[in-house]
Amino acid sequence: MMTALARAISRATRTNVDVETLKVLVIFAGAGLLLSLVAVMIYKQAASAALF
Repeated sequence: MMTALARAISRATRTNVDVETLKVLVIFAGAGLLLSLVAVMIYKQAASAALF
């Protein structure tokens, strides 16, 4: 699946995209998304507690 995605990106952008580079980018993007969701859940509870 990663190879197919790398090929599609390479064809679309006309640049050489390595599968390993794509894997690293996906891992960091996923970690950032997870961290953002956790921060939203934590601060949402704190903000609603401060309002009441």
